[in-house]
Amino acid sequence: MTLSRRSLLATTAAVAATTTAAATGTAQAAPEGHGGRRLRTGFERLADDGYAPLDGQRVGVVTNPTGITRDVRHIVDVMHADDRVDLIAVFGPEHGFRGTAQAGGSEGRYDDPATGLPVYDTYLKSGQPLADVFTASGVDTVVFDIQDVGARFYTYIWTLFDCMEAARLAGKRFVVLDRPNPVTGRAALGPVLHEEFATFVGRKPIAQAHGMTAAELARLYNGEFLTEPVSLETVTMSGWKRSEFYDASGLPWVPPSPNMPTPECALVYSGTCLFEGTNLSEGRGTTRPFELIGAEGIDGSWAAAVEALDLPGVRFREAYFAPTFSKFQGKTVGGVQLHVHDRAAFDPVRTGIALLVTAKQSWDGFAWRPDNWIDKLTGSTQVRTMIDAGADTDEVVGAWQGELAAFRGTRRQYLLYR
Repeated sequence: MTLSRRSLLATTAAVAATTTAAATGTAQAAPEGHGGRRLRTGFERLADDGYAPLDGQRVGVVTNPTGITRDVRHIVDVMHADDRVDLIAVFGPEHGFRGTAQAGGSEGRYDDPATGLPVYDTYLKSGQPLADVFTASGVDTVVFDIQDVGARFYTYIWTLFDCMEAARLAGKRFVVLDRPNPVTGRAALGPVLHEEFATFVGRKPIAQAHGMTAAELARLYNGEFLTEPVSLETVTMSGWKRSEFYDASGLPWVPPSPNMPTPECALVYSGTCLFEGTNLSEGRGTTRPFELIGAEGIDGSWAAAVEALDLPGVRFREAYFAPTFSKFQGKTVGGVQLHVHDRAAFDPVRTGIALLVTAKQSWDGFAWRPDNWIDKLTGSTQVRTMIDAGADTDEVVGAWQGELAAFRGTRRQYLLYR
């Protein structure tokens, strides 16, 4: 934890002091969602129940800036000010509890200036080392509340897995407070990870776009993947339907990570994040990460080629941009911008494959990252080798349908919502 970061975090202390008197219970009445319903998150329902599942427990929370109430107070600040909860620790994932770290970073161990609570770093920790962190913290129950975006390679769902396994090893209870999948829970899409390609962007064989909530994933992990089940409780949402996108929730959007600024970004992410495995920019360092894709030397022929495929729900515009960091920092590059016009028809994973296929066909500078990171993202060598062999989009997508059907069958038994 650097001094400059401490200074940034310390600014929250004054805000917290002004809200302490009101920071008990849940948020104020919120607008209704679609159809006259109002979605209530797992945390809202937990607080409505007087935190009964946490009664008599020393509690630690795994969370980040997305762990908020409807009136944008952080749940740690709310729980810390409530005598009904014995909150004694916070655990921060990638990017940190208060969100001050960029991709591939965390905040380290420090005391939170706003609450005085010890904050422990979970990033890149798993198994017994993470179990030792839970033991050292003195907690009885570990609570998880982080907004996911629905993609296998978004690391928070593997923080969930790692924390569940570590809680089991440490003999702790585990409680998941559920939030919506912002890109719906209608279906699982894309290739399924092969376990020999397991990394922190994919620990276990689930689909690239899993179509599940955090609580559903926790149930799946407990039933299928943990060495032995952890003592698990899930606090479900009320008022959420699987077909709904995030804007139906009535909840404020907090970027779950620095390069996930909007729900629109989350909508395309499970497909266009595949460009992290290439020498093209995936739009990091722009105001439209994962919606802008490009590289030096690309002209309008790529946008024309992918637009000609007439992919459902999306159009492609020739675009030029200059990333402020990451690939091609400070250089003007050419490429495409995705414009999703029909979210229900849009298939992000198929679209991502179509973009890879046409990029390779349209630009002779196309290359995979030398470490074959694309294989970690897609979960096997299949996508890379098929595209290199000249396969088209339909052939690549068709190749994973058997394993996807099997995953969908497994997934079905762990779903909690209609």
